[in-house]
Amino acid sequence: QVQLVESGGGLVQAGGSLRLSCAASGRAGSYYNKGWFRQAPGKEREFVAAINWSGGSTDYADSVKGRFTISRDNAKNTVYLQMNSLKPEDTAVYYCAAGYGLISKEQGYDYWGQGTQVTVSS
Repeated sequence: QVQLVESGGGLVQAGGSLRLSCAASGRAGSYYNKGWFRQAPGKEREFVAAINWSGGSTDYADSVKGRFTISRDNAKNTVYLQMNSLKPEDTAVYYCAAGYGLISKEQGYDYWGQGTQVTVSS
């Protein structure tokens, strides 16, 4: 079992920045691929960014490319999502996930955090 706890969400004005963190605990948490997904009110959960277990490969949704950066520190069992130039349409609950599958697909993840709210005001 892997437990994931997100933090760093909050309220920010458009154009601002936030950094989300996801701390993993439990069995071999640092060997999983990690991803960030988000779900806005009334919408399905969507892929945001992912990073493989070593940090050598990343993937981003087109909507966040050039604005968001995913990184990880395996010594701390933590993955980060640096979000810059935030837009109101980035408002959502952001979820961290861990798994061994395809890193850009929701089906590739076995463990999910509880989510952290990000609200971007215009």
